[in-house]
Amino acid sequence: MNFRSYNVPYQCDEQYAKKVAYFSMEFAVHQPLKIYSGGLGFLAGSHLRSAYELRQNLIGIGILWKYGYYDQTRNQDQTLQVTFMEKNYSFLQDTGIKFQIMIHDHPVWIKAYYLAPETFNSAPLFLLSTDLPENDYISQTITHRLYDANVATKVAQFILLGVGGAKLIDELGFNPDVYHLNEAHGISSAFYLLNKFKSVEKVKEHLVFTTHTPEEAGNEKHDIYLCHKMSYFCGLSIDEVRKLTGITDDQFNHSLAALRFARKANGVSALHGNVSREMWKNYEGICPITSITNAQNWRYWADKQMYKAMEDNDDYSFDDRKKHLKKRAFEIVADQTGKVFDPNVLTIVWARRFAGYKRADMLTYDMERFEKMLASTAQPVQIIWAGKPYPVDYPAISQFNNLVHLSKNYKNVAVLIGYELGLSKRLKQAADIWLNNPRVPREASGTSGMTAAMNGAVNFSTDDGWIPEFIDHGHNGFVIPKADYENMTTHDQDEYDLNTAYDMLENTIIPLYYNQFDTWRQIIKNGMRDVRFQFDSNRMAHEYYDIMYK
Repeated sequence: MNFRSYNVPYQCDEQYAKKVAYFSMEFAVHQPLKIYSGGLGFLAGSHLRSAYELRQNLIGIGILWKYGYYDQTRNQDQTLQVTFMEKNYSFLQDTGIKFQIMIHDHPVWIKAYYLAPETFNSAPLFLLSTDLPENDYISQTITHRLYDANVATKVAQFILLGVGGAKLIDELGFNPDVYHLNEAHGISSAFYLLNKFKSVEKVKEHLVFTTHTPEEAGNEKHDIYLCHKMSYFCGLSIDEVRKLTGITDDQFNHSLAALRFARKANGVSALHGNVSREMWKNYEGICPITSITNAQNWRYWADKQMYKAMEDNDDYSFDDRKKHLKKRAFEIVADQTGKVFDPNVLTIVWARRFAGYKRADMLTYDMERFEKMLASTAQPVQIIWAGKPYPVDYPAISQFNNLVHLSKNYKNVAVLIGYELGLSKRLKQAADIWLNNPRVPREASGTSGMTAAMNGAVNFSTDDGWIPEFIDHGHNGFVIPKADYENMTTHDQDEYDLNTAYDMLENTIIPLYYNQFDTWRQIIKNGMRDVRFQFDSNRMAHEYYDIMYK
């Protein structure tokens, strides 16, 4: 295959003829390709799958992480151990393309690999690697670990994605109409494009930006002098950078730069669009911010047999299938923890990235109610936790480990490791209740509940991210009604959410499952139906063309 004058290797649908290059630090396309950490990757993977289904003229640009994000294993006492294992992928093609970019005033060799569309049914994906014998060891490590904890390495990774990705596109001769940045990690591409197009206006014509961060503190910022020293700005002086980006202090804010270089930006839920406009409204010169709600690929995630039983109105097969899915997932629980869960028992699952604001352990804030719920024999409950904390986020790791120690006291509580695409799907199939309790409004989208609903789980959530657009309380899921969070302390917010959650579990959700299962089944079906089209990533991929690219 000739990669020097590259075109997407399938007939594109006319309405999606515009050429797009989609940049992301991580892509969760399929379990065997471990180059993702969490939600951002799950989203990007679903986007590529839908772009392929819809025959869009889009290619992905990412990085081939030699050790992935990290492998989640256990210490002797079952607590979390972070390990880094080399990954090898025989299904990636070597494009034969090799080129250099400057990082830290030093030429670094880059090699491009290719994931062909038919391998995993995704749009074409190009992955960059610096792990080459031509590079010194420091340069080789740029593509070793996703989101490396070393600041200089991380900045180098951003340069690789942005500048390296933009240069790769020139090497391919792809000439995209649109450069789409999924989060601001790749904004160094704007400085490369500025050298290429010779005008900010031209760069703006080509650049669109998706922000995933609902709070200012969460946006990546790095010392502007460090960025300059590392060749982030493609030869521009700091004064020129300040003039171009309007950034006057010493912290280079990647998202702010992206909002000023893009012609259009979007938040990832209607609520997040509002939060983002509010957050950035005092900054001059930023592009309009709209919103396109995140979604997940139905064809990849959904349990087709449950959908078929639902369409056939075959409740026996529907219940039987859900029970089978639970039973199969509980084999993993038994294998990892030695606990045998019962598929007839109401199962609550909390599984996603471990981060403080997501409050993994919220149910344990009131141990009296927690114990009472777990001890009930009349209406028993099982709980599973899983998820990966960032490898140097010590508060999140200790939260994970505390849950591991806690789980040892109960035969109906389990904490699992290895939360990647494969386990994620199994746990959504295991769940009767998919618990999601971030502090409002800190979750930009929180897409895991979408794929949970596609597998017969009922969402129970705080009213954040995509949830206000989805949950019709008591009809297709359950939502903790918003309080006046803005005027509450964090402690008061936690207290309110905790008590409301327990009131709803004790008085509504658990009794409903055991006493009115026909109603419960109807809630599952309503959720499956409502998530099917509105939150399938085909809708989202279409909206990007419709709203952002044209």
